[in-house]
Parts: sequence; structure tokens; C-alpha cells
Amino acid sequence: MARIVVFGTGDIARLANYYFTNDSEHEVVAFTVDSAFRKAETFSGLPLVDFERVGDEYPPDDYRMFIALSYAKVNRVRAEKYFNAKKKGYSLVSYISTRCTFLTSEAVGENCLILEDNTIQPFVKIGNNVTLWSGNHIGHDSTIEDHCFISSHVVVSGHVNVGPYCFIGVNATLRNGIDLARETVVGAGAIIMKNTVEKGVYVARRTDLFSKKSDQITL
Repeated sequence: MARIVVFGTGDIARLANYYFTNDSEHEVVAFTVDSAFRKAETFSGLPLVDFERVGDEYPPDDYRMFIALSYAKVNRVRAEKYFNAKKKGYSLVSYISTRCTFLTSEAVGENCLILEDNTIQPFVKIGNNVTLWSGNHIGHDSTIEDHCFISSHVVVSGHVNVGPYCFIGVNATLRNGIDLARETVVGAGAIIMKNTVEKGVYVARRTDLFSKKSDQITL
């Protein structure tokens, strides 16, 4: 069991508090943000302190930290705070839902958030600072490298390598045996059938508005 300080005051921080409190042995004791963004003394009923002085009140020898941020700037904001916390001496905890199917024997990295209904098949490797939102399939022998964000209902087939700082949108599909290059962005509903290029952005065709109204068609 660890006592945790959560970095952030957004939805992900609020959800992290819920998951750690209700589905882990850890205890969230406080929140922290940069002083320029701290607008209150508390968040979700717990103390909210400046990140610049968090070590004075919650020293890293006694507390651990979780960085609860999104995929902003292709995960670089979350990565920056991850490294800043480590520079302050904090160990970072990961959360793995008890309601996911977790079959790999490989150790998960630091500061990972793996939510309910994910299927993690055997021989999968997951790096540091990775978010797997709910309902994804990560196929056998695949690797998710550091600082990635995979949203909901993504299919990553077997033997796929997802490079660092990638973002994969909802309902995307990655065929087996391919590599996503560093900082790839895959939009919602996209189907990726071959290797991507570094910093490439891949989007699916958008659905068009039909010319008739719903009361003018026969279902």
C-alpha cells in the first residue's frame, strides 16, 4: 500500500482518485498542480498544494505520485510532469483495474493507467506513463512504448509495436505485425494496415450527412 499525491485537477485526476480509492490498496491523500494553475485549497475533498513545494508537505520518502493528465501535445505535457516528479525523487505508481483481463507476465511500467475491460494478451509489454482507457484489445506479443495514450475500443493485433508518444483514437484498428512510428496520431475509427511514419497523422473518412431527413426515409 502506498500513500499517493495525484498531479492534476481535471477529469482524469478525479477518475484516478476514484479508481485508486475503490479498486486498489493505495490511498490518495492530496492533489498537486503548478502554482500558476492552483485556484483552490482543495480538490475532491482533499488538500491541493503547489507542485513547487509538494515535497515539503508530502516528501518522496514517504509518499508516491501519479500524474493524471491527458494526451495534450501528443502526450508531452504528461511526460514533462512525469519527468519532473522523478526529478523531485518520487516513485510513480500504476493502476491496473481488477476488471480487466490481464494475461501478460511482463511487468507494467510506472505511471500507467489501465482501466476496466481491457484485454491484455500474453507476452504484451507496456512501458512507462501509458494510458489504456476502457475496452481495448492488446494482442499477444505487442509492445506499447513509453508515454502513449490509447483511448477506448481500440484493437491492437498481435506482434504490433506502438512507438513512444503515440495517440490512438476510439475504435481504431491496427493489423498484426506492424510498427507505429514515434509520435504517430491515429484518429477515431482509422484502420492502419502498414507501418506508419514518424509524426504521421492518420484519419478515417468522415460520415456524410444524408440529403433526406429521418422522417423521409423508410427503415
